[in-house]
Order: sequence, then C-alpha cells, then structure tokens
Amino acid sequence: MEHPEKILVLDFGSQTTQLIARRIRELSVYSEIKACFVSLKEIKDFQPKGIILSGGPASVYDEDSPKVDPALFDLGIPVLGICYGAQLMSYLLGGRVERSLKREFGFAEIELLKDSPFFKGLSLDQKYQVWMSHSDRVEALPPGFVAIARTNNSPYAAFTHEEKPLFAVQFHPEVVHTEIGKDLLRNFVFEICGCSQTWTMPSFIEKTVEEISIKIKPEEKVICALSGGIDSTVTALLVHRAIGDRLISVFVNNGLLRKGEAEEVLALMEGLGLKPVYVDASSLFLERLKGVVDPELKRKIIGETFIEVFEKKAQEFKGVKYLAQGTLYPDVIESCSFRGPSARIKSHHNVGGLPEKMQLKLIEPLRELFKDEVRKIAELLGLPKKIIWRQPFPGPGLAVRILGEVTTDKLAILREADAIVIEEMLASNWYYKVWQSFAVLLPVRTVGVMGDARTYDYVIAIRVVESQDAMTADWVRLPYDLLARISNRIINEVAGVNRVVYDISSKPPATIEWE
Repeated sequence: MEHPEKILVLDFGSQTTQLIARRIRELSVYSEIKACFVSLKEIKDFQPKGIILSGGPASVYDEDSPKVDPALFDLGIPVLGICYGAQLMSYLLGGRVERSLKREFGFAEIELLKDSPFFKGLSLDQKYQVWMSHSDRVEALPPGFVAIARTNNSPYAAFTHEEKPLFAVQFHPEVVHTEIGKDLLRNFVFEICGCSQTWTMPSFIEKTVEEISIKIKPEEKVICALSGGIDSTVTALLVHRAIGDRLISVFVNNGLLRKGEAEEVLALMEGLGLKPVYVDASSLFLERLKGVVDPELKRKIIGETFIEVFEKKAQEFKGVKYLAQGTLYPDVIESCSFRGPSARIKSHHNVGGLPEKMQLKLIEPLRELFKDEVRKIAELLGLPKKIIWRQPFPGPGLAVRILGEVTTDKLAILREADAIVIEEMLASNWYYKVWQSFAVLLPVRTVGVMGDARTYDYVIAIRVVESQDAMTADWVRLPYDLLARISNRIINEVAGVNRVVYDISSKPPATIEWE
C-alpha cells in the first residue's frame, strides 16, 4: 500500500521496536519497520518524512555491531535516535560512547535543560519519569550537538543538533513507563517531521479492498483459511468486499480445536454471509503429530499440513490462485528476524511453518497490523462483539497447549478443562477484561488423594494475561474465589486431573503460550 506520509523505523534488534511503530500509528501516521542494514538508496526510495533509530542489545564500539551509513544524517530528513540509536548517532558523528560505570535500568527522572520543539507542551521547571535500559552511555557529544535533558546518571539523556533536525534520547519513549513518551513522539512526528494524520482504519479498508480487487484478475479465485477468529474473519470480509463470491472460505477442523468450536464458528460465519466450506482433517493432523514432542516441529507440521489441505481443497474449484490468511505483525516479527537483528522467538504456523514451495500465492492484508488495529477494522465492518473481543486462539490450536506428544486422550482432558476456564471467566465477567485465559496440560503427573484413594494424574496450568498487542503481557491477578472455583471444577469434573496451578509469569521473559 502506498502512503503519502510515513515514518521509517530502523530496527537494531530491540524487543520494543514494534512498540515504536505502534505508538506512531496511534497518532494516525503510518510507520513501517525495516532492517537497520537497508541501503541508503532504499531509504531514499521509501521517502519517509522522518526516521527513528531503535534501541538494541549491541554496543556501538563493538566491531560487528549494526551500523548505518553516516550519510543518513545529511539527507535533511529528521532523525530520532532511541537508546542504542542515540548512542549510534553520537558515535558515527564524532562523539564518544563508553560503558557506563553504573548500569541504568528502570525508572529515572529527567530534567529538561533547553526549550526545543521536541519538548513542546512540557515544562522546564518539572522533572519527568522515564524508562531507561542501557549499560553504555554518551560521554561526549559530537560537534554541533547540545544536551537538552539529563538524569543523575546520564548527562546526555537527550540531545539535539543545533542546525540539523537530529534528535536523540537515551531512554525509551515508546514504553508506557515513560510518562512523556507519547508527547515526545507526537512532537517529533508533527512538530519536527510535519506529518498529517492520514493513517486511519477507514482509509486502510478502502485502500486494501481496492488493491485486492486490482490484484485478483476477474477469472481468478481466492481460498481463505477461516478459523473463526477475528484475524481470519476480517481477512475474509475484506477479500469478499473486493471480489465477492470469487472468495471461497474454508474452515478446517484440524482436531485441535476447543470444545464445540467447529459448530460455533460455522454458525457465526454463516451469519456473516461467508458460507464456509467445512473440511474435517482431524485424523490427518493427529496422525502426523504422533510421537512429536518438539514445539517447533509441531508448528511446522501443522503449518505444512494446513497448506496441503487448503491446496488440495482448492483443486476442487476452478481458477483458485491465491490463499488468504489472517497473519498479523506480531506473528511475522516473532517468527523471523527478517526486519533486523532481533531474536526469533518461535515459528507461527502461518509464517515460519509454511513450506518453501507453495502452489498458491499468499494474500495477507493484515500482515503489517497490530491486533488493536484489526479490532478497529472489525468494528467498522460491523462484526459482533463475540468475534471482535473473542480471545486469541493459536493457529496450531491445542497442540501448543499440550506439552509433549498430542494424543486423543490428552486432547479430551484439555478440552474439558479449557471449557471450564472459559465458562467461569464469562460467568464472572472477567473474560472480556483480559487478553487471553486458557488451560495448559503439563507432561507431568502428581500424587493426589480423591475419595480416600491415591491418584496419580495430570496437572493443569491456568494462564490468564493482559496485553494490548501480544508483544508484551502481564499475568492477571484474578480474585482468589474465581481461581478456587476454576480449580475445584477442573479437579472434580475432568477425569485424569488431580492438580491445578496458576502461571504468574510475564512476557518477557515468558511467552503467552507455553509452546
């Protein structure tokens, strides 16, 4: 999609790079992430109104640390360096960066030293809370730069060039812990870069539908992987708007669904006019997962089997050339580091799990969107609350919530336990307050006592998290009485379980799903 005004974010490996892009988009300005090693020509061709250099784990003085062409700072395009990006700007332009005697991690107070368009609306008489995460710091500024903010540990917490539109901050304005973060990004985007608010979800719908209608020739058809979740449903509706009945929505039962999910999804999709084709491939999936315990291998097997099933189904329809699926930005970022040196976390079945050669071409209209943006689109498309706020469910389904080998017996246990979690979350009005709530079947058995007899059964872990975009998450402090009801029901109603535990891990360091 072409965007008249955009901010380019160069990724140096920070796990919060995605948050930078998201914060810019929240200002109704399009932003896009590219790897830090893209050429100067690619940057010029992209024609950004502004450039942001992300943080990263490297040290600028290391020989193999990621760098940019110093000519970047002479393009006349405003540049904002964040953390590593700030240190890199200083280092490349003649400043000095060294390891700090005191590592600065967590909250810090900054003092603003000079008036600047970067600080518009902020007071020089007030100190502000910011979030630091660095071991190196700028010890001497390059020629032409001046300090505009400091902390007790960082004399150059923010600095700028006296003539060029170059700005840098040692802290992270993209995280919520920096109280003035949104103000600073807003000032950079509007006051310094001169952007307008042209990135809106109504405009996205209009442009996306137009592009799909142009891309798909009149004689061609699209098959859509429809799971019933918000991502695939919005994808299907966008494609349907573009090409009408030339879209063939297919719902595949992979045998890894939750209790009653197939029936519920088919009814919901019929109500939206999508008329999905139902394919029961549960036996095929479970046969291929037999004996598999490695989570990455599970994901790849499921991804490849999905594609195989869709391609086989597509052969029943003349003219099918494309496969549409609801891949989101976090899926792409976590599956591969193609945008920069950030670490790969895990393969998503619809990204890292795809086979190298496919018969169908992919259409992924949501590939560069975050979940909150997709929900805005869903509201504009008139989807019911039940779909818009349906909690995310992983593409590999219950396979990644059963640690170890997936069997029919384990699936039966997990389905019943998970159904109880959902029922209790809905009944207590907690379901729509959290990002995800689900059960996990652990590959261990523990001793218990039931009816004066010894038991040796499985353990169920309960995972409930709050998040905005799945990039970061925190465990939810559910009321004890609700946890007690969930535990009591699972132990009493689900045969094969005698213990329930609650996961109190945040992301990072843990991921939301256990596999």
